[in-house]
Amino acid sequence: MKNTRYPNIVEFQVTGDYALFSDPILRLGGEKCTYQVPTYEALKGILSSVYWKPTIIWYIDEVRVMNPIQTEVKGIRPVKYHGGNDLAYYTYLKNCRYQVRAHFEWNENRPELAGDRNENKHHEIAKKMIRKGGRRDVFLGTRECQGYVEPCVFGEGEGHYDALPELSFGLMYHGITYADEAYSAETAGKMTANFWSPVMRKGIITFPKPEECPLHKPLGEMAVKPFGGPQNNFTGLREFGEVN
Repeated sequence: MKNTRYPNIVEFQVTGDYALFSDPILRLGGEKCTYQVPTYEALKGILSSVYWKPTIIWYIDEVRVMNPIQTEVKGIRPVKYHGGNDLAYYTYLKNCRYQVRAHFEWNENRPELAGDRNENKHHEIAKKMIRKGGRRDVFLGTRECQGYVEPCVFGEGEGHYDALPELSFGLMYHGITYADEAYSAETAGKMTANFWSPVMRKGIITFPKPEECPLHKPLGEMAVKPFGGPQNNFTGLREFGEVN
């Protein structure tokens, strides 16, 4: 349920030569193959690299696929867990460009940060960080896939799939709900994986919220780290104007 007064919408474009969007379970070793489109979790991670605070939760509303979906297979020599190198083939997306629309809401699991709930402050800083390309490095799914963020107007410009009525991608990983973003008694104190079946209409995929996904799988117990007090720099952040 929306708990902010304003929409707090941000729009940006992310580009990169390569991307690898996949289920984290498939990244334990061996061959890796990308999904055809970005996952909710990957886009949320990109936006969190641009600007994030524990006071807010980012929700990805829509993504627009601007370039043709193309893949490229590369021979990789990944490091083995017990030393040495292995040989594997990774399938990447190439020449990626996406427009993204998202918004933030307050994290109700962080009542200790209620004093930091200043919508205008967080919204303006987020837009500023988008203009500057983000606070941290941006990656399209994996660290070897560098990405670049810039402002855009969602829906502007010509996209490759604008005339395609509908394209389904089957069952896909949506994202992980961590304990500090729990939305129900079932997700409290746990990591929960969410799954759904995305459909692209005229180049645009509209994402459901994590709680609206049709399939959920608990992954394990998880504690919530508290913020505020002497155990972190909450007081120092207040002095520098990060919180009110």
